[in-house]
Amino acid sequence: MAESILSESVDSLSEPRSSAAVRSILYGGLTVGVLDGTAACVGAGLRSGATPDMVFHYIASALLGREASYNGGVQTVALGVLIHFCVALGAATGFYFVSRLVPAALRQPLVSGPLWGIVVYFAMGYLIVPLTAAPKLQSTGSGMIIGICIHIICVGFPIALWARAMQTK
Repeated sequence: MAESILSESVDSLSEPRSSAAVRSILYGGLTVGVLDGTAACVGAGLRSGATPDMVFHYIASALLGREASYNGGVQTVALGVLIHFCVALGAATGFYFVSRLVPAALRQPLVSGPLWGIVVYFAMGYLIVPLTAAPKLQSTGSGMIIGICIHIICVGFPIALWARAMQTK
């Protein structure tokens, strides 16, 4: 019985829908990882003079805490990059599942993308990050507006557009 379930699961991976889903999640997640990571590094540099390694130390501090992360050297920078891309892939996966429940999300990526970017911004900032060991950052009104715009452009749009592109293949 378990063997037949495994066999059916493996066989289903070759189906066009599954392949499109995997490509949508991978391409969307990797694109978001690069765009959002770049935006975070540039934004932090402009706001406070933070270097890219400091951005990824901060991300790693979500698991390790501030002291361990910032004293961890290149290993914790690499961990921060890995966490960042896992979150980006998670955002792309979330959109894929939402688009299965709400097919209009794929038909209207220029609407669903920005909405998804806003959802991700608030989910990360007000639900996920506060539950981690990452130090709390000060938030300003202008910082929130900039963050939302970055998430619309660097998170929502790429995820929705990749999902739409892979759906039509």
